[in-house]
Amino acid sequence: MFKKVLIVDDHDDINTSVFNILKANDVSNIINSQYCDDAFLKIKRAKYDNEPYDLLITDLSFKKDHRNCDITSGEDLIAALRKDFPNLSIIIYSMKDQLQKVRLLVKNYKVNAYVCKDRNGSKELAEAIKLVYNNESFLSPQVANAINSKLDLEITDYDIELTKQLSLGLDQKGISRYFIENNISPGSVSSIEKRLNNLRIKFKADNAIHLVAKMKDLGLI
Repeated sequence: MFKKVLIVDDHDDINTSVFNILKANDVSNIINSQYCDDAFLKIKRAKYDNEPYDLLITDLSFKKDHRNCDITSGEDLIAALRKDFPNLSIIIYSMKDQLQKVRLLVKNYKVNAYVCKDRNGSKELAEAIKLVYNNESFLSPQVANAINSKLDLEITDYDIELTKQLSLGLDQKGISRYFIENNISPGSVSSIEKRLNNLRIKFKADNAIHLVAKMKDLGLI
């Protein structure tokens, strides 16, 4: 089993839960961190001391507080680590279940497992730890389609947010106002109209309603 594990999560109860799961799987050397910057330095220092971590379990989202951090998300932490630690086993334990996000993490950063925090999260995390130790991968059932070849599309977070707002009933002018208010760029009506047209072509959708339906079927929104 893994010899040294770093848990990165800013919720004490989650840290405790993951700690107990690791203990139950005979992992004795377990370290916690609530900040991605701190986690990055711990892993770098451990390598320098010749006492490296062999598993990272991290959330994706971290709330901002009084501390200024250069690395503010689990995704940024993974991206920074993969440059120097390509073989570090990584399990993501997150509330997010967006298939496109999962697909990119697996494809771009070779994440070994993605476990969703829900009613079965603890059980699935325990399973993921065992599988990853045996050089296998794991995806929670609700995001298992992330590696489906049908999702091999160049879809950005902007596209997903655009379609999500469309699904909530906003028209192009409404989406434009929402994007401008939330500093999402580009936010002009013309840019939104152009991107929606491109998405309809990409997904072979007849209209906006058809586009939303297709993206929902693929689990993108």
